[in-house]
Amino acid sequence: MIQYSLSELCAEISEVLDDGLAPSYWVRAEISSLSEKGGHLYLELVEGKTAKMRATCWAGNKEILTAYFESETGQKLQAGIAVLVEVEIQWHAVYGLSLSIINIDPSYTIGDLARQRQATIAQLQADGLLDAQQLLLLPTLIRRIAVISSPDAAGYGDFEHQLAHSSYHFQTQLFAATMQGEQAEKSILAALETIAQQSEKWDVVAIIRGGGATTDLNCFDRYTLCAVAAQFELPILSGIGHTRDISVLDLVAHEALKTPTAVAEWLIHRLDDQMARVSDLIVRLQRTAERQILLRLHRVEMLEQRLKACNPERIYQMGYSLLTKNGRVVRSVHELQPGDVVFTHLSDGAKEAVIKA
Repeated sequence: MIQYSLSELCAEISEVLDDGLAPSYWVRAEISSLSEKGGHLYLELVEGKTAKMRATCWAGNKEILTAYFESETGQKLQAGIAVLVEVEIQWHAVYGLSLSIINIDPSYTIGDLARQRQATIAQLQADGLLDAQQLLLLPTLIRRIAVISSPDAAGYGDFEHQLAHSSYHFQTQLFAATMQGEQAEKSILAALETIAQQSEKWDVVAIIRGGGATTDLNCFDRYTLCAVAAQFELPILSGIGHTRDISVLDLVAHEALKTPTAVAEWLIHRLDDQMARVSDLIVRLQRTAERQILLRLHRVEMLEQRLKACNPERIYQMGYSLLTKNGRVVRSVHELQPGDVVFTHLSDGAKEAVIKA
């Protein structure tokens, strides 16, 4: 029986691996975790629940590969994304089997993200949610805004500054959330849930992001967040700072604007339009009221003229007289008999007379 010390066995394994494996392999996997230490990146690569291996991107390659990946994909290497990496298989007597990343193909990740995005859109469409927000009616005057943003984001500051320097008084409240990275979706969903519990206090929800990197926007293409936003009971305004593409959240939002500042400008311009309509209605109401008053005054004048025309005094002045007997107006000669006492009324008085025949 041949016996090996542990180190001898490790050396044997290393020799077999060196002789039997290619210098490098291109491997498809998902990053399940990632950390940086001492200038190196330490990753765990997985394929569902069927395979898992440790991988390292050493400092010598790290800066070049991460910069290249970010410039091509518009996002950082992070947990949850699919990658195609070129690796060397390494065996160490103490640390065991691991992979050393020497290259990366960003086009694979771009294609995977695009597939995920299209899958999200297709699912929302199948569920009848893609246009659900458009069924909500915007309030006539939007002044109470629930804001979901990072409190430290420059975009949030720009949004508040723009509203504060308008000619209107807006009521806003920040519901702080993480707007990028692994925790973003969960954080934004929590903020939406809090707003839903007090929805009667708000006219709209503004989801805004700005002041950070333009990467890590993956969460705004995820189904769960977009489905919740689509079904939210208040209209949602999005201003998440996409410079390249429209996110799926933009597609489901009631109004999609490019930046937080653009959201603020939209709110101000909408109030401008609504106030202009109110002013126009006031002018039209005033004009209508003035016309009605003039018509009524004209009718009063006509009635006065008719009353004047029927006034007995005017009739007397025209030479007519009024004949009465026993206090009643005499309208026919047949009402008179010889000897009747009558009174003739003129403009300056009345005279008594006796009917002779």
